[in-house]
Amino acid sequence: MGKGGFGQIYLGRNIKENFPIAIKVEENGTRSHLYLEYEIIKEIQGEEGIPKVYKFRQGHHHNYLIMELLGKSIDKLFSDNKKQFSYKTIFQIGYQMIQRIEYVHSKGYIHRDIKPGNFVIGKGDKSKIIYIIDFGLSKRYIDRNTNNHIPYKEGKGLTGTARYVSLFTHYGIEQSRRDDIEGIAYNLIYLAKGKLPWQGVKTKNKKEKHKKIMESKLEFTPDILCKDLPKELEKLLNYARRLDFEDTPDYKNIKLMFKNYICKNGGSMNMEFDWDKRKIEDSKEEDEEEKSEN
Repeated sequence: MGKGGFGQIYLGRNIKENFPIAIKVEENGTRSHLYLEYEIIKEIQGEEGIPKVYKFRQGHHHNYLIMELLGKSIDKLFSDNKKQFSYKTIFQIGYQMIQRIEYVHSKGYIHRDIKPGNFVIGKGDKSKIIYIIDFGLSKRYIDRNTNNHIPYKEGKGLTGTARYVSLFTHYGIEQSRRDDIEGIAYNLIYLAKGKLPWQGVKTKNKKEKHKKIMESKLEFTPDILCKDLPKELEKLLNYARRLDFEDTPDYKNIKLMFKNYICKNGGSMNMEFDWDKRKIEDSKEEDEEEKSEN
């Protein structure tokens, strides 16, 4: 069905209970991202918007993670919609992104790879729920033994997707909750603009590319980056960048800000998205085609 940095994902079926599943496959290596993901999701699953995992299996050459089958990613839905979402859809996506990351943080983890491809919609009666997926790069920010926040460190490599990582991550600073929030800000700005200024940077190598992206993020200050966009997006980015390393983000006020924007502009938080309208329009077109054929 798709592929990523870890490997490939296949459609499967539970033959005992007869329901579809997703099977993620990676090549055996010294460190299994799928096993890490399995352990994390197994620990935190049970909450809305967190996928179920069923089994992890290690073979001679490959590892297999068997998990709940979900729908399309926000990235795919955005492309299907010609990279145009209404602000209502964007802020409803943002609302659920904050909900998901608040829960992940409450369990002592940071995600560290916030991107539109790692948020997907559910299937069937869960199609209004946006799930957060791919915990292969996630890390505990709360030490299990001491229950303390991990220490501030510098000189770290870049973990995550360079397009959406925070400036602190570019600086080589250990990631914490603030970095996931800044990542969400970039995701929403991307959905609002259709493209970020640092996309498509051409360089000789990855290190040079990361440097160019960082320079572009510095050049496009929040006011310039968010020009002609709702002020809420600029506020979110500025807020994330002002957070200190150990700060707890104000998830409640961020969600309220998104909700207020929708209500002020005559909408409601009914979790009706642009892709729902597209489904209805596509269905009508199919009906009209059938009628004309008959």
